[in-house]
Amino acid sequence: MKITVSQESYTYYIQIEGDLDASSSIQLDEAIKDTLQKKEVKKILFDCTQLNYISSAGLGVFMSYIRDFENKKIKHVIFGLSDKVKSVFEILGLDKLLHIVKTKEEASVLTNGL
Repeated sequence: MKITVSQESYTYYIQIEGDLDASSSIQLDEAIKDTLQKKEVKKILFDCTQLNYISSAGLGVFMSYIRDFENKKIKHVIFGLSDKVKSVFEILGLDKLLHIVKTKEEASVLTNGL
């Protein structure tokens, strides 16, 4: 698994590649924690176009930061999930708690409206 963080102005992109499981979810947790410490962060867009698999530990990382995003007024969107991975979010009802869209463009538009 590989995590890449990039920045464009006040928007941070966290790209997740490979399998997000119990051992690799620690990397995602660290990337989010580090990004939240940046004073200029207004939006975090999670690029999951290369995410092949997600375990309950990976889902837990996303869930554990929802309140932090809200408290800090950071807009956040997950985009590019494969149908297989997206169905995991839907089965657990997490698509109701997290903003999930298909493309980077939709994510950008959505965060402008949040």
